[in-house]
Amino acid sequence: MSKVADRFCHLHVHSHFSLLDGVNTIPNMVRLAKDQGMKALALTDHGNMYGAVEFHQTCRQEGIKPIIGMEAYITDGSRHDRKKEGGRQPHFHLVLLAKNEAGYRNLCKLSSLAYVEGFYYKPRIDHEILQAHSEGLIATSACLAGEINRALLHGDSEKAEICARRYIDIFEPGHFFMEVQDHGLSEQKRIVERAPDLAQKLGVPIIATNDVHYLTRQHARAQEVHLCINTGKQIDDDDRMTFESKEFYFKTGAEMEQIFGDYPEYLSNTDEIAAMVDFELETDKMFLPVYFEGNKAPDFDSASAKVAEDENLSRFRDLVEEGFARLYPDPPEGARERLEYEIDIITSMGFVSYFLITWDFCRYARDHKIPVGPGRGSAVGSIVSYCLSITTLCPLKYDLIFERFLNSDRISMPDIDIDFCVDGREKVIEYVQEKYGKDRVCQIVTFGTMAAKAVLRDVGRVLNIPLSEINVLAKKVPDQPGIKLQEAIAAEPDLAKATRDPRYLELFEVAQKLEGLNRHCSTHAAGVVIADRPLTELIPLSRNGEDVVTQFPMEILEKIGLLKVDFLGLRYLTILDRAVDLVEQSTGLKLDLENLPLDDKATYQLLCQGETHGIFQLESSGMRELLRNLKPDCFEDIIAVLALYRPGPLGSGMHHLYCDRK
Repeated sequence: MSKVADRFCHLHVHSHFSLLDGVNTIPNMVRLAKDQGMKALALTDHGNMYGAVEFHQTCRQEGIKPIIGMEAYITDGSRHDRKKEGGRQPHFHLVLLAKNEAGYRNLCKLSSLAYVEGFYYKPRIDHEILQAHSEGLIATSACLAGEINRALLHGDSEKAEICARRYIDIFEPGHFFMEVQDHGLSEQKRIVERAPDLAQKLGVPIIATNDVHYLTRQHARAQEVHLCINTGKQIDDDDRMTFESKEFYFKTGAEMEQIFGDYPEYLSNTDEIAAMVDFELETDKMFLPVYFEGNKAPDFDSASAKVAEDENLSRFRDLVEEGFARLYPDPPEGARERLEYEIDIITSMGFVSYFLITWDFCRYARDHKIPVGPGRGSAVGSIVSYCLSITTLCPLKYDLIFERFLNSDRISMPDIDIDFCVDGREKVIEYVQEKYGKDRVCQIVTFGTMAAKAVLRDVGRVLNIPLSEINVLAKKVPDQPGIKLQEAIAAEPDLAKATRDPRYLELFEVAQKLEGLNRHCSTHAAGVVIADRPLTELIPLSRNGEDVVTQFPMEILEKIGLLKVDFLGLRYLTILDRAVDLVEQSTGLKLDLENLPLDDKATYQLLCQGETHGIFQLESSGMRELLRNLKPDCFEDIIAVLALYRPGPLGSGMHHLYCDRK
């Protein structure tokens, strides 16, 4: 590899977080960059930063310098405009790269504003907010859809100069670059010819990029199918969107040198940009909000926040002691020791406010007659949670282990899942938003991926394979969560035979290339993030319909130190609440669900018969079969049933052994 080729790095790259457009997964493209000997790599998905943290961490693991960016949509009017006026282009493209921490924060703010204020078909920024949040950013003029390149393409050098000067004025000196590409398209070649005169006149460097949407040339067909899935077209449609070239892949430095050999500085300038970048995404901080009394959250670094933290230690102890005295008037052996042990762990790990916040919104729900579940998951193993009425099950009675919930040897966020009546869940979330600030509380994004059955159906439709045939093939994929096509083919002889059928060769080839890619984003059913400061200072936000949601999914938020709480809306709580009301209305009897007898013979008779339709976690056909085989006759048997009906025990046949031995 020549010295010029060795200095090239990709600065215009789309992953599958450019939804139904990019075909690259982040691990695959980072490994390819490493294999090609590249020292740095950028991620510039369309209008979003969904993959920024995964990208940064994967690059660091592979010894690649990560450059976090975004290919922004920028309007030449106001981001608030919702109509195309006077032939005005609704939006152009502009590549933005984070040079440092200030740049990363500004990138988060710009991406958030694009969704929350500027969304019109696409998340758009305008020059006003770009000017306000330009510190620490490096910008390039992007592709054919860039404002400058569009003017050059139309031969309007005067407009191109006006646009370029505007960007030069917005960004710090030396932080704006013109960008050229050549994927064999005549329009791009005209830009390559015309850009140097403008760049020389304005003293702006030029970089050469490849608009990477897939890994290799062999993925070009898969990307065409991907676009058809996006636009609802079929591969044979004359009016479908197409890139008109198979060159939008992750080229080597040598391949880029073959294209831009007459302009070696265009390639080496990519290395100059990489050298400018000095940013490390911190993952060892926590941004836990401080619980407070009153209506206005204190600023995270203020004196009032420090006072609230100090007050919370005594408030926490008082509330826990009050609950302990109420629940354990005659404490069993070991109860006090267990309580003190948990309090020491919770305070030493800095999670006092977390418990108080959770206690507070559970209290709010109960005060407003919103049913709250008794507890779920590892948090039920905490006697502190029990004393605060976050859970209503005694961990000592069932010998539950606290360390599954919190462990001083493993510093990680606590995770308390709270079930609320489905009709009241939104009210609880609204309470938390009002208390801590809507700018600090947000629901969480989740991504739907192209799983085995779905990808066969999507690709089959695009390739115009009859729906009846596609349904037959899709139904042969085993109903096993997370199963891969390759695993399904190995397990199902009929499916393996279909892969050799000439009618389906392309179907399976393309489907396996697209399998597992993100297809759409939605709002997580339960997750809510609560921060100690405005979220846009930490992460980017987006929209899902009317919901404002984080751009980072739940597992990423936890990695970067943000508090995630699961507000689960459970319809069974609603059903139980209504049932209690109906019983009281019809009989005058007021049932207490917390104190129902656990030895009712008629109840166990129904369980043994598998008559559990409408019973939470016991109503599936497989669970009803297990109940009939195990024949529970005590509460501990119900615990065993729920533990056995999991993929591990079921896969090993443990449930059969347990039933036989009982």
